[in-house]
Amino acid sequence: MKKLSKLTASLVLLFVAQSVFACDYPTRVMVPNGNSATKEDMLTGQKGVKTYVAEMEVYLECIVAEEKTARDALGALEPEQEQEREDMLNKKYNAAVDEMERLAAQFNSEVQAYNAQDKG
Repeated sequence: MKKLSKLTASLVLLFVAQSVFACDYPTRVMVPNGNSATKEDMLTGQKGVKTYVAEMEVYLECIVAEEKTARDALGALEPEQEQEREDMLNKKYNAAVDEMERLAAQFNSEVQAYNAQDKG
């Protein structure tokens, strides 16, 4: 009975925490094609990438804070439950960091293509 009550409380807290904190995953920006972009396109793309990275950093802080709040509300967990929560947070966090790195690499590649254009 005690486990059932704890499980029910955990589920309620999970749904409440999600609706209260709801960390918004940023929308990925479009990176201009460096082979055909204008200077203005590239500058706009650079601003978009910087904004995306800043929003993603806010998202990362939010998911860490959200998990801390949820863990505090849940109290003591079984070691396997604690590990599952830690693993899930790490997967979300690492996936977001990987996405930021992919976007930055894509933009840098397009900057190189832009710089290689024959401007003469």
